Amino acid sequence: MRMDSLQEEIAATAARLVVEEGLEYGGAKRRAVKQLGLPARTALPDNDLVEASVREYIELFCADTQPAELKALRELALVWMQRMQDFRPHLTGAVWRGTATRLSDVYIQLFCDDPKSAEIALIDHHVDYEPQTVTGFRGEPVEALSLGAPCRGLGEVVGVHLMIYDHDDLRGALVPDAQGRVPRGSLVALQNLLQEGST
Repeated sequence: MRMDSLQEEIAATAARLVVEEGLEYGGAKRRAVKQLGLPARTALPDNDLVEASVREYIELFCADTQPAELKALRELALVWMQRMQDFRPHLTGAVWRGTATRLSDVYIQLFCDDPKSAEIALIDHHVDYEPQTVTGFRGEPVEALSLGAPCRGLGEVVGVHLMIYDHDDLRGALVPDAQGRVPRGSLVALQNLLQEGST
């Protein structure tokens, strides 16, 4: 099999796992390699190819349900961004990019003058959270405050991850990617998306 068609097959299998099981891209790619019976060292497709496959999969199999699920998750993200607006919140991940389904978690990046301040804000509001380490936008480990939030639009509890960054990290955070897309959006940008009803 040609290298590029193999990458596409891995990406298509990974996309199904992302949409149907809510896996993150990295885990979905590794599981796809296993499911396809390929050697563990097989070269993995990049995230852009997986994302394109996710969009195709949603269009084919979830076109009637996904837009409402995405809207519900964006509305939940808006609530938490408004609550945490002192910390310059930016939405990222599938909910920002428009590929989220009911199995997706919400990822919000906070850019804080003091890394403990967001945690103190949650404690002051009696919010139960779990400190975790997640992968940041430069591939580095980043502290996240993770919690389960009821999502009215979906009628279930959704994972919300507040990722803690230094205020200075915001400078490089809004640089468009290779496709010219902005990788994260501010509170105002999210409000605009919801008003436009765009995916």
